[in-house]
Amino acid sequence: MPLSYDQISAITQKKFIPKLADNIFDISPILQRGKKKYYEKIDGGTSIMLPLGYAMTTASDWYTGAETLDTTDNDVITAAEYQWKQIYANISVNRLDELKNSGDSQILNFVKQKTMIAEKTMMDKFGTGIYSAGTNAKSILGLRMFVDTDSTVGGISQSSYSWWQAQVDSTTTTLTIAAMQSRFNAASLNNEAPSVVATTKALCNAYYALLQPQQRFTDSETAKGGFASLMFNGIPVVSDSYAPTSHMLFLNEKYLHMFVHKDEDMRFEPFQKPINQNVKVVKIYWAGVFVLLNNRLHAGMTALTA
Repeated sequence: MPLSYDQISAITQKKFIPKLADNIFDISPILQRGKKKYYEKIDGGTSIMLPLGYAMTTASDWYTGAETLDTTDNDVITAAEYQWKQIYANISVNRLDELKNSGDSQILNFVKQKTMIAEKTMMDKFGTGIYSAGTNAKSILGLRMFVDTDSTVGGISQSSYSWWQAQVDSTTTTLTIAAMQSRFNAASLNNEAPSVVATTKALCNAYYALLQPQQRFTDSETAKGGFASLMFNGIPVVSDSYAPTSHMLFLNEKYLHMFVHKDEDMRFEPFQKPINQNVKVVKIYWAGVFVLLNNRLHAGMTALTA
């Protein structure tokens, strides 16, 4: 007895979808690191509200004995609000393709191939989204919005509030160690510092050329994930095919988060047949947000030429 589409759905759910979810986040070193470091499942909410401490309390000072203490209240906390973003990928099998691939092994292999195409499509959407500049309102927010000085992120204008701006150099065109050190220092505060540098292959090669052979250390953690990297101030410099041209971004991953709804994390919807088409269709769904907590601790150069 041939496999039913309920059985094919179950096999796809068990064998193909988990691999799809892993592969999507393996397309980019920043996405891959994010999956391990700041990917968090949550259970809902109309939006994602993140409290931000942006000022010191004014009622604080040294005092002596019974001296009157200041009780003045001042605003020290605001909140960034992020809206849920959704993405889907479609897998469809029309009746003619089903007939051409008749037989259990053939149809399963055909569905596997269709699933791989959906996987590659979602890979590209996520890779583009992670660096987006906000041109697609339906996409997750991206690093070009975060590492900026005049975007509105989480409902807060960087132009209006300097404490929400990243440390951006938009004038330097030639990559130098000194220029990189300047950005690294600008985004460092006490024991806080960037944890990864993301850039293009061309700029990664330019950085390689600046180093002496004995300085060309690599990051073993990044290498385990299949990505080559160099080191700068003890952190990896990674080449990402989705990184925007002319950009080198210094990111503090402690202040990046990707929240995903626990019930919509690559959810697989079993095969169904539309009433007006001779085709069976399945969809994969994801819903979440990419957010940051402190723009001040990210930096970037945006006008570099390789």
